[in-house]
Amino acid sequence: MPFPKQMIAIEIENGVLKPAKRTIPTPPANQVLIKVSAAGVNRPDVMQRQGLYPPPPDAPDIPGLEVAGTIQALGDNIHHLNKGDKVCALVTGGGYAEYCLASAALCLPIPEGLSFTLAAALPETFFTVWSNVFDRAQLQPGETLLVHGGTSGIGTTAIQLAKAFNAKVIVTAGSEAKCEFCLQLGADAAINYKEQDFVDEIKRLTDNRGVDVILDMIGGDYFPRNLKCMADDARLVQIAIQNGPKAEINLLPVMLKRLIITGSTLRARDDTFKAAIAAKLLEKVWPLLASGQIKPVIHSTFALTDAALAHQLMESSRHVGKIILTV
Repeated sequence: MPFPKQMIAIEIENGVLKPAKRTIPTPPANQVLIKVSAAGVNRPDVMQRQGLYPPPPDAPDIPGLEVAGTIQALGDNIHHLNKGDKVCALVTGGGYAEYCLASAALCLPIPEGLSFTLAAALPETFFTVWSNVFDRAQLQPGETLLVHGGTSGIGTTAIQLAKAFNAKVIVTAGSEAKCEFCLQLGADAAINYKEQDFVDEIKRLTDNRGVDVILDMIGGDYFPRNLKCMADDARLVQIAIQNGPKAEINLLPVMLKRLIITGSTLRARDDTFKAAIAAKLLEKVWPLLASGQIKPVIHSTFALTDAALAHQLMESSRHVGKIILTV
């Protein structure tokens, strides 16, 4: 059959997601064209739609940071991939479409036994958790990790990866049902932040020692409370700021407990940085996915043209795990 020239893509028009026709792009030298079967929905997509998180220079204006599908065409410099390969990929944008360009260095084979839908839930969360929890924060076996937002895509991934590498995990979540889900997923303890003071609970659960690593997506007023939860030589990694970017800080515990405070964003990093994460995931995590020891958690799927409904669910925070668009 002749290759089509146009595709359906989801555009942002005055803060609203709308299907539109776009020309199918041709891959440059170091990229591939993926025929998308599924694409992940993430909070940065919502922020981009709201005008709060513009895409990096040269990134597509179409939202979507992760896809799974079949390679349709290859750039001239690509020799380790082939047309027809089934891959998932981290992208800087363009995922909400029938076809999407991806850097060849950021394409990973779909783990054995995983569907396109499950594979589309991997790149954004697994790259983010590995880069921040294991590379930046250097979580070690036997240490304790605190994850705020345990039932988010990031949270469910962090629970499983930390447990797979023999760490203890404490999470916060917004209901008893969500706390129970986290416990069933493997968390050692879950704190309902709407009913309990997580600082008091952390002190109780750790015999006043505190945790070794905190993965925080909340920011704002959580920041000074996080400091109270940290053990000596602990590390706090800030990856989002749902409660805002500003907080008061008492520097004395930072000094006395030798705390490390860091943070990152992934989208704007170059392909070399991201490719190093991809290599570690392929070596250390993909075998765990293939064996079934860990598995992405999917809450809901929506048709590509229903992306607006997917964003409504994301903003409601009713979901547990990932939201996926299917093509």
